[in-house]
Amino acid sequence: MNDQPRAAIRVRLADLNLPEDGYHVVELLDMYSREPLGQAAPLAEDVRGRLLPGLREHPTSLILLAFDESSAVGIAVCFVGFSTFAARPLLNIHDLAVRPESRGCGAGRALLHAAQQQAVQRGCCKMTLEVRNDNHIARQLYRDFGFASGNDDSSNFAFWTKYLTTDIASPDDA
Repeated sequence: MNDQPRAAIRVRLADLNLPEDGYHVVELLDMYSREPLGQAAPLAEDVRGRLLPGLREHPTSLILLAFDESSAVGIAVCFVGFSTFAARPLLNIHDLAVRPESRGCGAGRALLHAAQQQAVQRGCCKMTLEVRNDNHIARQLYRDFGFASGNDDSSNFAFWTKYLTTDIASPDDA
């Protein structure tokens, strides 16, 4: 399985001090919030106002933006956590979203690849995320990228993990 993104998509770290990047972050997260698999409603105005300052102030936030030739098409909002079982950092992908008109172009895979590169550079032992059980397209993308479900998927959300090191045994190794 080749987990390299298509060449037409570029991904870079967002600089939340740049107005253009801040605009992309808020707009992409608002787009995601409006979708049925998000909150099915726009971000509240007070949330839009607090979002960038909150992300800037959060000590472990890492935001990736995906671009095609002309515009921002996707976002991954990540936070560095800590695995007590491995005594090493981990990277949680809190939000991953791609504009509907850009889906299928490799932006989601490119964002995952960039997140993995950031995780490896930071010495993370694994990446984690949550995905709705009814989000079949995202679940397939995550599965194809090497994530596996860490629970029985009987709740509305599943906690998935992609291990990056052998420091921790996966549930299948037990």
